Amino acid sequence: MNHWLVTYPARGIIVGFLVFLFFSFIPGTYGQETKEKLNQNRQKLESEIEYTSKLLDQTTKNKETSLRDLQLISSQIKKREALINTISKEIGEVDRKIREDQNRINERTHELKSLKEEYARIIYYTYKITKTQNRLLFIFSAKDFNQAYQRLKYYQQYTTYRRKQAERIREAQVSLSKQVHAFELTRAEKLKLANSEAAEKSNLDKEKKQKDRTVQDLSKKEKQLLKTLRIKQKAVQKLQKEIERILAEEARSRAADKTRDAGVKAAEMRLSSNFAANKGRLPWPTDQGVVTSRFGEHQHPVLKYVKVNNNGIDIMVSQNAPVKAVFNGVVSKVLSIPNLNQVVMVRHGDYLTVYSNLDGVTVTNGQAVATGQVIGRAHYDTNEGKSELNFQVWHAKIIMNPQEWLK
Repeated sequence: MNHWLVTYPARGIIVGFLVFLFFSFIPGTYGQETKEKLNQNRQKLESEIEYTSKLLDQTTKNKETSLRDLQLISSQIKKREALINTISKEIGEVDRKIREDQNRINERTHELKSLKEEYARIIYYTYKITKTQNRLLFIFSAKDFNQAYQRLKYYQQYTTYRRKQAERIREAQVSLSKQVHAFELTRAEKLKLANSEAAEKSNLDKEKKQKDRTVQDLSKKEKQLLKTLRIKQKAVQKLQKEIERILAEEARSRAADKTRDAGVKAAEMRLSSNFAANKGRLPWPTDQGVVTSRFGEHQHPVLKYVKVNNNGIDIMVSQNAPVKAVFNGVVSKVLSIPNLNQVVMVRHGDYLTVYSNLDGVTVTNGQAVATGQVIGRAHYDTNEGKSELNFQVWHAKIIMNPQEWLK
């Protein structure tokens, strides 16, 4: 029976190694998900930066530096900083994986060494047995048939165990080789990301210098900037008064209309409810674009003592870019405002979306529109070489922040 005791340590090592292999092959789900999200975010930012670069190319064809140049460059810098931050996080994730892979390789190397040492002991033990005694003589020298059968089974099991041990060593070697290969791929990935990060930092430095030069150029044109700002403010104020007038007119009309049945009122309430339920999930009114001016009051990018107020958001887009309704509704009004060109207002029950600075409007008053339906195209300013949409959201008489409603 002492022969059987020799096999127990080897079996313990093998069982422990197999358990280790099983758990070490379970993928790091959280890490993988984080890596995929970072990769998606990086691709999205790269796409946005490429699009902003195209818009900058369009505006720089105009020899004179404009405020839109500065806004685009500022937006580009923010995106570039976000991209560098994302790449840095990706490098952190890759570093974490490299450490994990290195630990696995070290542990598997140790376990493989243990398996080989155990296998060497088995071969040596087998050699000693076959040298000191004949297998058949050992079996037939048994006291009875039962003992002879037990000795025969012992030899069979020992041979099987030795064969399986050799196979496990081969499998462990293959597994270790794959792990080392994966480790080298991860290190190559880190090098690629590091090079990308260095290139983006270089681009960021150039863009910051470009921004400084643009600010200096624009600072020399304060009078022109103030004149342009006043013209735009007058247009914005006229639009706001027109919206408020139309809202009041519609409210009086609904109140005076005794023929409006319960079904119409219920439909309007459902539309309002559906619009409200989609807050933060509405599609953007353009396929692509760069937000050059955000909602609310903020400091003028050049004029230090001037603050500007935006009732919506300004989105710069490519020339002739289509503008789309963000939700099902009915066209409340199509009108023209000097310096804001054509304006389309779409009613969604108690809510109103306003799209200004359009050309080629394709809808009319009272027309039903669907989510994503093209209602016109962004006006192209030949002087500045840009197309820019202003988008607003109203709830009754309250002006809302559009970016809280869009995806």
